[in-house]
Amino acid sequence: MGDTDAADGTDLRAVLPRLLQLGTLMNRSGLVERAMKRIGADLDRPGLSIILSLHMTGKPMRVGEIADRMQVAGPHVTRHLHVLERRRLVSGLPDPDDRRARLVTLTPDGTEIADRYVTTLLGWFGDALGGWSPSDRRTFYDLLLRFTDDLAAFLSAIGEEDE
Repeated sequence: MGDTDAADGTDLRAVLPRLLQLGTLMNRSGLVERAMKRIGADLDRPGLSIILSLHMTGKPMRVGEIADRMQVAGPHVTRHLHVLERRRLVSGLPDPDDRRARLVTLTPDGTEIADRYVTTLLGWFGDALGGWSPSDRRTFYDLLLRFTDDLAAFLSAIGEEDE
């Protein structure tokens, strides 16, 4: 099996342009900025990423955990956390497992922004899939989840090999 052929004979080269197009749509279309404008949130992307990381986990996290989720260094997160704390979108609390550490949690205002942002994006995605049958949507969701999980695991494994 070559690098461009899947086990079933599918030419992966034919899929690559669509994957690149999806990346471009997600990153360069202004989707994030449009959604933030729609909900009236005046945040930069890193600030939004921090809020969404906290929102998606549904629990307070250490700075290092947030940095890992964002795939950035801890000091990068810390700088943005100071801004978010001043704006009262996040707050810090002691870590019950380690007195030296601090947990970060969303405030009600931070939670509201995250909820409105997610609702806006999900509404747009739902509208884009509006012409799809429920079966097609379910298949898409299942395969997308599987692909992203498998790709993340693969990239993690080859990253460990490179170290």
